[in-house]
Amino acid sequence: MFDRRSILQAFGGTLTLPMLESTASAASPASATTPTRLLIVANPFGAHPEHFFPAEFGTDFHFPKTLSSLEWLRDRISILSHTDHNMKSGHGREIAFLSGVLPETSAAFPEKNMSIDQIVARHTGTHTRFASVNACLERSIRLSWNANGVDIKPFTGAQRMYDHLFLNLTAQQRQQRRQLLQQNRSILDAVREQFSGVRKRASKNDQARLDLYANSLRDLEQNLVDRQQWVDRDKPKFDLSGYFTGSDITIDNRYNAVFDMVAYAFQTDLTRVATIGFSPELSYTDVMGVTRGYHACTHNGKKEDTVAELVAIESFQIAQLSRCLKKLDEIPEPRADGSMLDHTVVLFGSGMGYGGTHSNRNLPVLVAGGGFNHCGHVDTRDAGGDNMPLCNLFLTLLRRFGLEYDQFNQSSGSFDFATGKA
Repeated sequence: MFDRRSILQAFGGTLTLPMLESTASAASPASATTPTRLLIVANPFGAHPEHFFPAEFGTDFHFPKTLSSLEWLRDRISILSHTDHNMKSGHGREIAFLSGVLPETSAAFPEKNMSIDQIVARHTGTHTRFASVNACLERSIRLSWNANGVDIKPFTGAQRMYDHLFLNLTAQQRQQRRQLLQQNRSILDAVREQFSGVRKRASKNDQARLDLYANSLRDLEQNLVDRQQWVDRDKPKFDLSGYFTGSDITIDNRYNAVFDMVAYAFQTDLTRVATIGFSPELSYTDVMGVTRGYHACTHNGKKEDTVAELVAIESFQIAQLSRCLKKLDEIPEPRADGSMLDHTVVLFGSGMGYGGTHSNRNLPVLVAGGGFNHCGHVDTRDAGGDNMPLCNLFLTLLRRFGLEYDQFNQSSGSFDFATGKA
């Protein structure tokens, strides 16, 4: 699959782009409306089902241990049992979490394996400085995929994420950025002039591949149109120093920094889409009671002490999410009733159901906030006992952003929060 860099290199150009900033002016008419935001948090190994899914269905359920930190959100949360992407179990399928489609089978679908965060970012990013923000400390779990089937590399360190979001350019850097933008415009102009002739001479199969180039060219042009206006505009201020005082840098304060930067980016409308991943390589030994590696804890052989460590890791992940949602809930929505959480669609989940068995069925999924009429804990299986395609939920989430899809990849319908069914 081609990315935009290979497009220009194919025509003899050299593209040098910094982290993309969005194209819209702050004076865009749409920016005056109440924004809806999307926060996705995911892990690579699913969740221990007995400690993630409540024993009862409906709204009067008891929060299990892993989700206990979310009890304050009871009326604004939906926990979905029995959803999946109908894939064979095993590692490697978790990369399809946010699309329901693996890269090797993506050609059969209109959006290919583009992840829902990037579909939403394509829609909302014209109103913000950054179309989306992606973070996953340590090695990525490959959550986000663009329209060309290329996974988007997240920030793997809090400092680099801070520099991208909040560090202003020096006068010299701003001048260099202006020159870079002008250079890229010139390259695109040259490529566009050559492109039409190249396509006419190409075979039918090559024309289809070149159409991918054309899509990427249009994306690049859109990103360059108004980026000049961001060069001279300062970013909001954020103090990162307080997260790393003292001698210890723990997993707790590292993720506190990441989640707080996302919350502040939402508050200042730097972006309206963010994904945060928990890497398979993270060390959780800072978490009380954890002595083993994350992956090792999933292969626990049902030993109580190892299961307890796994549940401690998963509880930590949810507690980090809960802390962020409390922060969003404390911020009044500037142009509407309710809090920022009420206008932020929050999705937590994984492309793997349970790492202990490598199962990709019954994915651990919950949705919070977003202004939905939440349904508590629901069994999404149909009358025949079949699991609901997770893409049914994704179809509903996309529609929440005004994207009127009739179907999304593997969906068989849309998920109704009022009834808890497709």
